[in-house]
Amino acid sequence: MTNNEAAKIIETNFLTVICGLFGLEGYEFARIKPHAEGRNIVYNCEKTGADPKIIRIAFLNDRSREDLLAEIEYMRYLFGNDGSVPEIFRSKQGNLLEEIRHHHQSFYVCLFAKAIGNTFADNHYQYREGADITEYYYNCGKTLGKLHQLSKEYTPAHRRYDFFDIYNTRTLETLLPGSFPLLKEKLQALIKSLEGLERSRETYGMIHLDYNDGNYMIDFDTGRITVYDFDNSCFGWYMYDLADLWRNGTGWIAGEPDADKRRSFMADYFKTALEGYKSETGIEETALQNLPLFINVLLMEQILDQFEYVRRNGEEYECDEELSYYIKCLEDGIPYMGFFHDIYSCEEPFEYEA
Repeated sequence: MTNNEAAKIIETNFLTVICGLFGLEGYEFARIKPHAEGRNIVYNCEKTGADPKIIRIAFLNDRSREDLLAEIEYMRYLFGNDGSVPEIFRSKQGNLLEEIRHHHQSFYVCLFAKAIGNTFADNHYQYREGADITEYYYNCGKTLGKLHQLSKEYTPAHRRYDFFDIYNTRTLETLLPGSFPLLKEKLQALIKSLEGLERSRETYGMIHLDYNDGNYMIDFDTGRITVYDFDNSCFGWYMYDLADLWRNGTGWIAGEPDADKRRSFMADYFKTALEGYKSETGIEETALQNLPLFINVLLMEQILDQFEYVRRNGEEYECDEELSYYIKCLEDGIPYMGFFHDIYSCEEPFEYEA
């Protein structure tokens, strides 16, 4: 079932039921346009004189009820301990997660407060007036550091799945067609490298797994960042989110043709972001030395997510230029997403025509 097909079922059959379950009578619903691999149906809910809210409806069978409850439990723990995430509300029946059945299909519904602020994209990538952009870099790290510090102290009642439950040799065999033997070999070696890493309370815990400027709001009056979309959250290495934090900086210098200038900018950007991160939690230098490894793990996640989407929707395997670029970086051992390598083009960032 595609995102659009699920949305049609919801809007035809039970959007009013959801209103009743969560006391949203009088609110106007506006569906948020999903990205291509969108796993949820999401609506803005607004009403004059009331705080705006977000309805999220999960419809795919790759997340069980227990998985969703574990995600919600984690977010409520973060919110209750001053982690910068939205509040989650109970239904009239007192449930954080409501299940609606339709023709043997489960739709899981939950209600969030809408995060204060706006995305960088919707603000035309202009930071708040009177503040230097380095404040934003610092706050990105500080917000993530607070979440990770809370994760180090977190003991769940409902345990979310583990990184290796998703990324393993069985997944590679299932998702990668036989026409990608070198990619499969490289990813198998990458997973083996991860298996050898330390998994202590200081290095491994609940992570966001998709920490980027499309998944948080910025209050452009104060600079505060509120993180949402924990749909991919799992137990994994904190370095994964830090690699995402690094990748988040590439957009600010992606158009620079001089690789040395890109490298210098990224060093300064990540130093500032790490200062923010370390203001909330610790990180060992030995862990930071694995940054190139985890940037490759980001690429693995993105590649496998694309192949999983194709498989789920019964489409033909066809690599676009961006996917071909990431595969080339992994197959040829080009570090840092090729950002400092000749493969990179500032005119067509992260695109490669095989």
